[in-house]
Amino acid sequence: MVRLISPILATQFTIFFIFSFFAINLVVGDDGFARTMDKKLFGMKKEKLSHFRLYWHDIVSGRNPSSVAVTAPVNNSLTGFGMIRMIDNPLTMGPELSSKMVGKAQGFYSFASQEGIGLLMAMNFAFMDEKYNGSTITIVGRELVFSEVREMPVVGGSGLFRFGRGYVQARTHWFDPSTKDAIVRYDCYVLHY
Repeated sequence: MVRLISPILATQFTIFFIFSFFAINLVVGDDGFARTMDKKLFGMKKEKLSHFRLYWHDIVSGRNPSSVAVTAPVNNSLTGFGMIRMIDNPLTMGPELSSKMVGKAQGFYSFASQEGIGLLMAMNFAFMDEKYNGSTITIVGRELVFSEVREMPVVGGSGLFRFGRGYVQARTHWFDPSTKDAIVRYDCYVLHY
């Protein structure tokens, strides 16, 4: 006795194969190495703009600095040209180092100008607080230290800031010329999903 597939089951198989065909076409493109994908597969729904204010503590002095020189300036340059500093700087909610720490600025800055103090900044803001724990934003740009407001691009992110882009504005909150320690206020504007 031969059993026939019920019409409902046949319809379900047909729908399943049609959806499978379209899903495969969304993932596999014609170029071989590149393909167009549906943003929704990555949870990318509505884009949002987030603003947050942080204080970046560049601690150069003392027994436990968060910023250390890995190269010396070229020919004792007055602008520091050629010096590179690796950083693991605290990011806090307020300007006091004792205020709540929400993450670390990890990366480096290099003295990239022979005329004036101009830095190349390349750092991740690695967040450790609450819902942002494990998320990062990446900042790469030029910082003219003695300008009142410095603007640098946010070129990417991870975690909650995946596909992030935007900019930061840096303002010196405090600087000690004898120790070279500094506190910089960062206003971050990030578009993300």
